[in-house]
Amino acid sequence: MTQLDVRTFSTDRSDLRTHALTSVLRGQRTTYLIGGAVTVAVYSGLLALGLLILEGRVPYLFLVAVSHLLAVIIVYPWYRLVVFRTSRDPWIRGCLRFYAVGLSFLLASLAGLPLLVELAGLPVLLAQLLVLPASTALSYAINRSWAFRDRTRAKRW
Repeated sequence: MTQLDVRTFSTDRSDLRTHALTSVLRGQRTTYLIGGAVTVAVYSGLLALGLLILEGRVPYLFLVAVSHLLAVIIVYPWYRLVVFRTSRDPWIRGCLRFYAVGLSFLLASLAGLPLLVELAGLPVLLAQLLVLPASTALSYAINRSWAFRDRTRAKRW
């Protein structure tokens, strides 16, 4: 005799909406975008605080570099545990790879900010917000394929 597995699904619309919302929020692209928003907020907050406290005494490009390093350290657990759900590699190695990818943001900032601040006369924070979107999509692709790739699924020669 054959056994039949019968599953029942709720037809309640609120359950369907809740399930749909949960599915979307668990998606890698969605959690990456949330992480990106948090990263920008943390980084911008650190930079704004540094500019407020140390402006004129410390070059703004130094504050950009320090704010970047601190933001990466603060947000790395979100990307590791929530976005890419990686647990096999050691934390330090993963963080170093994540920081290496994040260097594209830092390099874009160090190249673009002087142009926007010194030549165009924009405030540092506004200039930074204009520079940041340049490498977001590239960063996702590199993080997904290199910094957080599942090495157990990678082909071994």
